[in-house]
Amino acid sequence: MDIPIIDKVFGMESGFVLNFSNRTFANFFHQELGVDIYDDRWVAQGTSKANRLRCYLLRADRHTALRTLEAFWEYREASSVTADYPELQDSVRTAYFRIIHRLGGKPPEPEAPAAKQQEPRVDPAVTAALAACLLEVSTMDPQARGYAFEKFLKDVFDAYGMAARASFRLRGEQIDGSFVLGEQTYLLEARWRNARVDGADLHAFDGKVEEKASWSRGLIISQSGFTTDGLHAFGRGKSVVSMDGLDLHEVLSGRLHLVDVIAQKVRRAAETGMAYVPVRHLGVSPRQ
Repeated sequence: MDIPIIDKVFGMESGFVLNFSNRTFANFFHQELGVDIYDDRWVAQGTSKANRLRCYLLRADRHTALRTLEAFWEYREASSVTADYPELQDSVRTAYFRIIHRLGGKPPEPEAPAAKQQEPRVDPAVTAALAACLLEVSTMDPQARGYAFEKFLKDVFDAYGMAARASFRLRGEQIDGSFVLGEQTYLLEARWRNARVDGADLHAFDGKVEEKASWSRGLIISQSGFTTDGLHAFGRGKSVVSMDGLDLHEVLSGRLHLVDVIAQKVRRAAETGMAYVPVRHLGVSPRQ
């Protein structure tokens, strides 16, 4: 087992493992592998998360080691959008996949060069109709406006080919909708209130997202925007990105494509940990 390579892939040199806390590390081992990683059996090399994982791998049989490394690799790939992991050198990635191969696994196929997005710009008549609909929503009383805004956003996501789903209720909570971007499903929170969204609202929505699958993501759209203190209190490194009314206007004006706007917000969140960056600061280019 080439532990130094595994250390580099999972950022274990300083004792940590990826972005796991003690709690999520324990939960991951329990859910994915059925193992209590905080059992005293795994402290022969030390009590840090990295030392426990090294000890576990060195004592595991071939099948268990393979299953563990594959599970951690899948987690790394799924969480890389919202976690600030260092870019892996090609030589390290290749060496890691050789370990997988030696253990009897099948390394992933080499990634093909990313194809340029093929979605055309949405017909200007469609965006004009959506903009007119948004203006109509703005004239409603607050309660009716909230429901109408959710329906309006579903129409927007559908117009951009993002397989939207209307609001739905789970036990004890309301989800305002969901949509698909690339191969990722996002939960949606739609807010149109006179007051801007604050830190409590952001944390509440992030809690809904975090309670779902570990790879879940969320988009909160607040027509009135967000408070500066709220964004500061919300912090960094969450699985949620944000849009406000000005961002939405840039899309409905026909200048920018919604897919590009959200994709750039996700990328900036991955790079900086910031849940909200105005679209005018993202450098999104209009489609030809």
